[in-house]
Amino acid sequence: MHPTFVLVHGAFANSFSFAPLQAELGLLGHRSVAVDLPGHGFRATYTRAYQSPQDPAGLATAPGSIKGVTLADNAAHLIAILERNGPVILVAHSRGGITATAAANARPDLIDRIVYVSAWCPVRLDVNDYYAEPEMATVDPAAFASALAGNPADLGLLRVNFRTADPDALAAFKSAFLADGTDEEFLTFLNTFQPDENLDVGTSADRAQAATWGSIPRTYVRLADDASLTPAAQDRLIREGDELTPDNPYDVRTLAGSHLKWLTDPAPAARLLGELAAITPPR
Repeated sequence: MHPTFVLVHGAFANSFSFAPLQAELGLLGHRSVAVDLPGHGFRATYTRAYQSPQDPAGLATAPGSIKGVTLADNAAHLIAILERNGPVILVAHSRGGITATAAANARPDLIDRIVYVSAWCPVRLDVNDYYAEPEMATVDPAAFASALAGNPADLGLLRVNFRTADPDALAAFKSAFLADGTDEEFLTFLNTFQPDENLDVGTSADRAQAATWGSIPRTYVRLADDASLTPAAQDRLIREGDELTPDNPYDVRTLAGSHLKWLTDPAPAARLLGELAAITPPR
């Protein structure tokens, strides 16, 4: 039986991000399922204040459906999807790696291979703490400050105004996500983002566990030109994972491009995933 690719999106994203990749996978004869984590996709909140003309005060205070969603909720949702498929190659991008890791810690029996595409897989530190490390020194969170809407502590969620017209904010977004894309590609992808994201990125209890997560065959797909999760940070995550389970190291691959280029130009990634399917027997 051929494996099903279960695709997990990153922050502020949703299953829509994977539509071009799923088309390529389908043309290669592969089955795939794109996940919407709780509060994402058609369950996301788009307030009237987010529409044009925007109401900044309303946007800063309007409630969002993702408030209170936890990493445990995300993992439980993903596990329920994994239980309905099999064999499975679990593919996670960016922040989606945190959810994939939590699911792998809990139910390694449901996953035949886990693939991180420039994704977070915390081993020694909590995710937020990695941002203070040298490998992430070139990433400037302040660059997004002008697009932040409301106080996360008051809203109970993180809200970013991706429909801003602020040229500095748009330039920061493009540099971080799709510096190697055209302005048209960048704006098109930006309009698939949702404004709200949950705050919970887990604790030390949610880091990769050797006995469970470490038993799963795994691949890390480096994105060589990623300015959001830098290549140095990706390499550190790979190194820490290998040190945790030296008898089951990452199979490391590299794709050229930025954080989102593999999704706007998905043919190389689809071919790579097809190669992984060919070497992944059911567990």
